[in-house]
Amino acid sequence: MRAITVVVADDQTAVREGLVLLLDLLDDITVVGSAGDGDEAIAVVAEHDPDVVLMDLRMPRCDGVAATARIRADHPRTQVVVLTTYADDANVLAALRAGALGYLTKDADRAQIAQAIRTAALGQAVLDPKVGQALLAAASGEPAPAEELPDGLSAREVDVLRLVAAGLSNREIAKRLFVTEATVKSHINRLFAKTGVRDRAQAVRYAYRHGISPQ
Repeated sequence: MRAITVVVADDQTAVREGLVLLLDLLDDITVVGSAGDGDEAIAVVAEHDPDVVLMDLRMPRCDGVAATARIRADHPRTQVVVLTTYADDANVLAALRAGALGYLTKDADRAQIAQAIRTAALGQAVLDPKVGQALLAAASGEPAPAEELPDGLSAREVDVLRLVAAGLSNREIAKRLFVTEATVKSHINRLFAKTGVRDRAQAVRYAYRHGISPQ
């Protein structure tokens, strides 16, 4: 099985080198490059075409948001997972809008980081609940409340969307709403079809845009 290729971008040398050393211990992940700012990250991605970039947000010259937008535009196969120090960093929302697939806080342990990389490599959302709840709360003043959504979402579908955006799994949503996992999956399939989103990361961005706060 081919190893997942990764680029690490962080302007703090100790953090960057620590991540590289941590990831190099994993059999199924290979670090192919690292960068100290967004411009370097763009160049390293162009050279190595990695599966995943771990992207710091606050970097000199070109920050993580701008670098994410460039990478996603020029290398759509490469997924970006942003790294943030603070759960309420408003730049995470901008990075998601720029095309990042998810986010982690820098206090994540090796297992969490490894799982995030594996999940992102499959094209699936990487959602840290602490970050998601803080960002959704911060975004609650943005457009259109749920009852005015243009896509015909039902009240229950909005409830499910709130919980998806807060980072809950299907099993956790089922327990919260006192329904079966099959029912949750049906709601998710319908709300995806109505809103035109393809995965959980896009659902999170949709929730942000419409000011849908978590339950």
